[in-house]
Amino acid sequence: MAAPPEAAETGPVAEPAGWCDRCGEAAGTGTHDACRSARALEPPRYCPRCRRRMKVQVFPSGWSARCVEHGGIASES
Repeated sequence: MAAPPEAAETGPVAEPAGWCDRCGEAAGTGTHDACRSARALEPPRYCPRCRRRMKVQVFPSGWSARCVEHGGIASES
């Protein structure tokens, strides 16, 4: 059986990053200069999509962070 037409037409909705992944505050407020400089050395702490605190693991070769709602991300090292 085919999906309802409205579900097939809309597809997945992309959620914009509305939160700073380091301090958890709204991304549109302030400059977050300190957050950007700290993120060069540290993993993210908050999910940029929902503001939940993420589970973060740091390894000698990089890091991984996981939001219970949106899944995980990892360093590119």
